[in-house]
Amino acid sequence: METKQLGKTGIFVSAIGLGGMPMSISNRPPESESIQVIHRALDLGITFIDTADSYCKDESDKHHNERLIHKAITSYKGDVSQVIVATKGGLMRPDGNWTSNGNPEHLRETIRVSFEALGGDKPIDVWQYHSPDSKYTIEESLAPVKEAVEAGLIRFVGVSNFSVEQIKRARDVVDIVSVQNQYSPWQRQPENDGVLKYCEEQGLTFLPWSPFGGRRRHQDLQDIPAIANLAKEKGVSVYNIVLAWLRSKSPAILPIPGASKVSSIEDSAQAINVKLSDEEVQKIDRAT
Repeated sequence: METKQLGKTGIFVSAIGLGGMPMSISNRPPESESIQVIHRALDLGITFIDTADSYCKDESDKHHNERLIHKAITSYKGDVSQVIVATKGGLMRPDGNWTSNGNPEHLRETIRVSFEALGGDKPIDVWQYHSPDSKYTIEESLAPVKEAVEAGLIRFVGVSNFSVEQIKRARDVVDIVSVQNQYSPWQRQPENDGVLKYCEEQGLTFLPWSPFGGRRRHQDLQDIPAIANLAKEKGVSVYNIVLAWLRSKSPAILPIPGASKVSSIEDSAQAINVKLSDEEVQKIDRAT
């Protein structure tokens, strides 16, 4: 598996990661199947796994995905010394909904629980502030994150759903290595709001969430002729084409497609071998 540097950390991870969310939210597979998915990802050379405290069914199920990933990694028979797990905090799941919570006390506590859920024997590899909360300043919310870094609970910090201005403010509080914003054929805001360009200029890794458009839209990729035709020509899936398209957009991009089936992560890993010409990228650009 091709690798790329995580931010400017000197740490290299797989150029395609695994998103853990589908294995822990509603309609999730049995735990044994999810562990098989993670083990297969590791077999394929994937060393970057994205999760969150809120990847769960509701508040009573909090930190489910983190515990699942830890269980899978510790039960894997191969080498896991290079695996980086990036988690997030700052969203709540009341009754299965999604709400922001940037309360410093909440973040301080959820960092502690995430630390334990991920094993409690080493710092969290990457902790990302999941989404800004308008009730608190970025500086207030990130203060306990900085404390956690200094206390050895967190190794590296990232942010998610942030604008360029918000990223700059965050970097005044604590060193940032990654930015995770929505980016797909249907949601191309990072190209236009300056975030992708800023990440590239500053050496920050950009993690596009929902690269296929999420549960409701991923099937619609077949209906975009530019994508469907390229997939047919190259003998690959439409998902491979989208991942190749994303990777062509910037050297900062590290896709983290979600998976709840072994076949899904096997397909995503194959995208590392799919190359698009400038003309092919432009065809997709014009069609989306």
